[in-house]
Amino acid sequence: MRAVALAALVAGIGSAFAGQGWAEEAFVTNQLSENLTVVDLTSLRPVATIAIGGKPAGVAITPDGRFAYVTSPDIKALTVIDAAARRIVGKIDVGGGPLGVAVTPDGATVYVADWYAAAVRVIDPREQRVIANITVGASPSGLAVTPDGRLLLSADRDADSVSVIDTATRERRAVVKVGTRPFGITIDAEGRRAYTANVGSNDVSVIDIAEHKEIGRVKTGLRPYAVALAQGRGFVTDQYDGTVSVFDLATLAPIKRITVGDYPEGIAATADGRRVIVANWESNSISVIDAAELKVTGEIKVGDGPRAFGRFLRR
Repeated sequence: MRAVALAALVAGIGSAFAGQGWAEEAFVTNQLSENLTVVDLTSLRPVATIAIGGKPAGVAITPDGRFAYVTSPDIKALTVIDAAARRIVGKIDVGGGPLGVAVTPDGATVYVADWYAAAVRVIDPREQRVIANITVGASPSGLAVTPDGRLLLSADRDADSVSVIDTATRERRAVVKVGTRPFGITIDAEGRRAYTANVGSNDVSVIDIAEHKEIGRVKTGLRPYAVALAQGRGFVTDQYDGTVSVFDLATLAPIKRITVGDYPEGIAATADGRRVIVANWESNSISVIDAAELKVTGEIKVGDGPRAFGRFLRR
């Protein structure tokens, strides 16, 4: 059974884009109910629940939409899910405290932040094993890969910095000082700028990736967690305020705060940039924001304690 599942996994991972044959979906990790809810973003209804275990937190979908990778800190594992079949096809022991997760554009490499070891695990998904480790700053949390796949950025929470890693050499090329306690990190579509949500200083740092330096700071609500980009705007979840702070990406000027569910955490924009999806930890729901009108247009119930930390939309 495992051999069949692994063979199917190997055949799929790293393949070229096959063309999307599904409605856009949200893969929401529910930490307290220890499962994952799949939400159809067309009908705005849950369509599947997948048991994960180990307090799932981080999630990343491969660019071709075939696989979802989920971190479980309590069992020190990375779960591999066949996204279309809604079926677990692998569980990789990564040790430590796995949190953030990211996938290269070709789907051939997966990175997992180890909160306790100040390291990023490099995983070969075909072989389903850790093949290397990269030293970063203390308590790495969010991870993001540039669109060209050449750089990996790690938000190192307790180092108040971001590590810039060359994915070819697996060496840290630079360390960028940012605000206090960076957690979520997002890179723009051009690979020029990165944005960190700084939970300790209640702001967002804007990083020029090529220059390896912070070029701006934007105030947010209390305890910002993660950032999404859409329609020339940044959207930031404010955990303690139950809001999403919106700012202009060109001027960095604040635009508005949108009230969502309680304790919002994971956030991501849909492929067309028209909607922003927010996971609300204490409300056990996801909110749907119209990115142009800047208002909530829907709320869908999911599991207990949704986090959805990472790129959780299957496009």
